[in-house]
Amino acid sequence: MNIPVRKVAALGLLGAVLVGCGEGAAPEAPHAPAAVDTPSPRASATAARPKPGAEPAAAPTMAPGPGGLAPVYTRRVASSPKSAEKVVALTFDADMTADQGPRAARGERFDNPELIATLRRLKVDATVFMTGRWAEEYPEQARSIGGDPLFEIANHSYSHYAFASPCYGLPTVAGPDMAADVRRAFDAFRDAGALNVVPYFRFPGGCYDDAALRALGPAGVTAVQWDVVGGDAFAKDPDAVAEQVLDGVKPGSLVVMHCTRSAAPVTERAIRRIVPELRARGYRFVKVSDLMRG
Repeated sequence: MNIPVRKVAALGLLGAVLVGCGEGAAPEAPHAPAAVDTPSPRASATAARPKPGAEPAAAPTMAPGPGGLAPVYTRRVASSPKSAEKVVALTFDADMTADQGPRAARGERFDNPELIATLRRLKVDATVFMTGRWAEEYPEQARSIGGDPLFEIANHSYSHYAFASPCYGLPTVAGPDMAADVRRAFDAFRDAGALNVVPYFRFPGGCYDDAALRALGPAGVTAVQWDVVGGDAFAKDPDAVAEQVLDGVKPGSLVVMHCTRSAAPVTERAIRRIVPELRARGYRFVKVSDLMRG
């Protein structure tokens, strides 16, 4: 049975939360400060895409905001419509909360190897925002994703607990523990042997405030949000998900979807339609670091 697009849009509000977000209706996320869409020239890497065999260019980051707040990136903004390159960054949140080990032990799958295989088959560059707990549960997959030049791994916290409250029923990380939670995720990636890890962070649930940005300032990460919600969380109709993405993408867009099989079961099928249709429109797929570098 098809799910109407407007229903998928409503589900999309849950898209950044996915697994371990509690039951029932979701409260509104806290109001966030205005996002900064363009990397600062002072902080962005200026190196071009490396030639085959060359060392990859350092991932660009943004300068801190006022008072040392971690900067926030949402999408590439062109100086004029004519200069807008038709590129899009597909990002996938690999969600697993710190307390979901028993569910994984009972057989629930928080990974989606079929999705990764399809991205490889279609030769799609993508960024995977991974929780440290996910990397601990699936270290071989984390190592494989991080060792593939198509992909880069970014930080989605260790615990997938909220950094601001209320946030869709997620438990909350205490302010003094936020930077340590981010560092613990990077440690988990290293322990899994993952390479190509970039200094980007995505807030669980997309929820943040000035206090969270201030707490992450010393971590040196750029917070990455999105301008297109894939709506794949809990969706059952891959075509409705694909249509929502295709309707929302514009030059420089950053799309959020998920790499969590149990709570986003149709993502791989939606990608099989999204990728060829966007390519037919002239779009090129890039990682977040490439989007920022441009």
